[in-house]
Amino acid sequence: MADKPTTAAGYKSEQVELVRASCLYVATKLGDVMDELVVIGGLVPSLLIKQDELPEGTDAHVGTMDLDVGLTLALRDEGRYKTLTERLRRAGFEQDVNDEGKPTRQRWKIETLEKVTVDFLVPPSLPTDKGGKLRDIEHDFAAVIAPGLHLAFQDRERITLSGKTIVGEQATRDIWVSGAGAYVVLKSIAFRLRGENKDAYDLFYLVRNFGTGVTDVASRLEPLLGDLSAQLAIGYLREDFHSHDGIGPRRVAEFMLGAADDTIQADVVGFIGQLIKLCDK
Repeated sequence: MADKPTTAAGYKSEQVELVRASCLYVATKLGDVMDELVVIGGLVPSLLIKQDELPEGTDAHVGTMDLDVGLTLALRDEGRYKTLTERLRRAGFEQDVNDEGKPTRQRWKIETLEKVTVDFLVPPSLPTDKGGKLRDIEHDFAAVIAPGLHLAFQDRERITLSGKTIVGEQATRDIWVSGAGAYVVLKSIAFRLRGENKDAYDLFYLVRNFGTGVTDVASRLEPLLGDLSAQLAIGYLREDFHSHDGIGPRRVAEFMLGAADDTIQADVVGFIGQLIKLCDK
């Protein structure tokens, strides 16, 4: 699989629409299984924040190159992963391959005019589980362990997708999407684990633009703060986003412009700092 772009300039609206259309297609094929799934990752900000209603001067979210889907542990415990994989195959999906040409059991693809991939993730369930590692579910199916993912099933929103699927069908379906509070937790932890510029940007974009202000994000985070994952996430925000030249603000600027930028970095420190203060009350 090709490397993801490291700056906003590498993200094209056509690919973003393909990912959205793929999400709609998956929803039409998985049907009743969708209640056990939640969309996370880079598609979330554009779903929680209406891109056609942005205030003047606010840039649209750059989107994403792939679709990230979180799975409940209950789906595994009930043996329903087999239903999921069977339906994916019937829908035309197959396992993607890595740079060495070997199958990637956690990433599935569908070939149209362009390739779109779907990555599956699960919450940790064992004391030895480490974020970013694979959890084997079946011999040909695995999922990435994502700390904090369980919170996306506590804080989630039902979003209606309408339009054409990736194969050109007209459809409307409801999907579950990570709520703003859980998204902050997931992205804070993801940034700590892999330090990607895009993770810092996604986090900042949501905090800056969700609802009517940072207080709306804090109100979604507040019920989660008793959870260890949420506490860790707030700690990571303090460490990585508190100073002007901290890695969080710098990497947001680098993603957006390809270089450090005082104005962007000041905005990041201001918005994330406000969120931390509200969570400390």
